[in-house]
Amino acid sequence: MKFSGTESYVTTDDLNMAVNAAISLERPLLIKGEPGTGKTLLAQEVARSLEMPIFEWHIKSTTKARHGLYEYDAVSRLRDSQLGEESVGDIRNYIEQGPMWRAFEEETRSVVLIDEIDKADIEFPNDLLQELDRMEFYVHELQETIAAKTRPVIIITSNNEKELPDAFLRRCFFHYIRFPETETMEEIIKVHFPDIKQNLLKAALNTFYDLREVKGIKKKPSTSELLDWIKLLLVEDISPEAIRADASKAIPQLYGALLKNEQDVHMFERLAFMSRRSQ
Repeated sequence: MKFSGTESYVTTDDLNMAVNAAISLERPLLIKGEPGTGKTLLAQEVARSLEMPIFEWHIKSTTKARHGLYEYDAVSRLRDSQLGEESVGDIRNYIEQGPMWRAFEEETRSVVLIDEIDKADIEFPNDLLQELDRMEFYVHELQETIAAKTRPVIIITSNNEKELPDAFLRRCFFHYIRFPETETMEEIIKVHFPDIKQNLLKAALNTFYDLREVKGIKKKPSTSELLDWIKLLLVEDISPEAIRADASKAIPQLYGALLKNEQDVHMFERLAFMSRRSQ
């Protein structure tokens, strides 16, 4: 069973190789790359392509490793005991299984997505080492060890905002998703907009990649933002000629889909002003 992309998710050969290598080695796949390059979607498409259930764990700055295993609601149990509820007799009523536990319970192989692990504090990855190595964890409230019935495929994403511990990295198969080249980006766009005209596609791509190459831009527009922009171009029926004309003025039409902070907008407005003065 090999992953080779799907009809709605365009992949490169090296990405396919990384996914299949991690599955064969039974190692977590650590995917790094710019925001908006399809890292989260990759896990969902792997699960869909290989017909596996997926359990998603989206990390926040306050997330602790135990949240992916289970959470014990002691407050609700105390309240129910004061109210004389019968449910307090079974502590399992107050334990919520996390995505890792639910995946461990699956009889068949599943996919676990640990999304944006670099959002958590530095100790978070180290706190998961035993679970990743042994595929088991201990539930103190039940005095039970929960072991995976079938080892899941674990896909971990990172926007590369902070370094991850060496001990954690040693356990992973690593792949960096490079920003798509023009040819790959054309394929991606045609998946989403199969009827787009070639001259509009070329004009939009030229403007988009020129925008990304402008020196001093704080946040380069991503693949997902390009798709949003093209959708707007099609809805507003913007012509390729209008896109090319805008490119010469430095700031594109409907730029709000591409530029997401005021510093970049001000910079392009200045460039547009300087371009007009030089004419």
